[in-house]
Amino acid sequence: MPLKLVDIDDRLIHGQLASTWIPDNGIESVIIVDDKVANDPVQKSVAGLAVPKVKVSVFGVDKFIDVLKKTELKKVTMVLFTNPVDALKLRENGLEFNYLNVSGMRFNDERTRLHKNMSVTPAEREALEKLMAMGVECWMQPTTRDPKVAVSDLLSGAHAEA
Repeated sequence: MPLKLVDIDDRLIHGQLASTWIPDNGIESVIIVDDKVANDPVQKSVAGLAVPKVKVSVFGVDKFIDVLKKTELKKVTMVLFTNPVDALKLRENGLEFNYLNVSGMRFNDERTRLHKNMSVTPAEREALEKLMAMGVECWMQPTTRDPKVAVSDLLSGAHAEA
């Protein structure tokens, strides 16, 4: 399965993703897995506008689990989540990946800030911890040009921003 990158970015496909992650990894197909986006016709219709030469598909979580059971990925693919809870559910249900990047999880009233580019809810923290316990390497790196920071360090408070 040509799964090249699994990323979490609640901004979905935007300038940084389109100008670094996608070209730097030779991505031909982006699969967005998010129930809210899958059920929003406007978000679905604009999801791929920033990357016109890349095939963009949008699925709800359970629908993508069903698709995985019947279909093999054929193109160099990036699976994009908006949160680690959905990533964990997919990992537990057939999406094989051992590396997860977090490029953006914005701060809001429900999230605790761990880094200027990463904030988590208690459920998201737990999902990341479970993924790491399953052997998934989890890193926070906004773009391919930024330094990588271990998510474990962010969760433990061991990483302090300069």
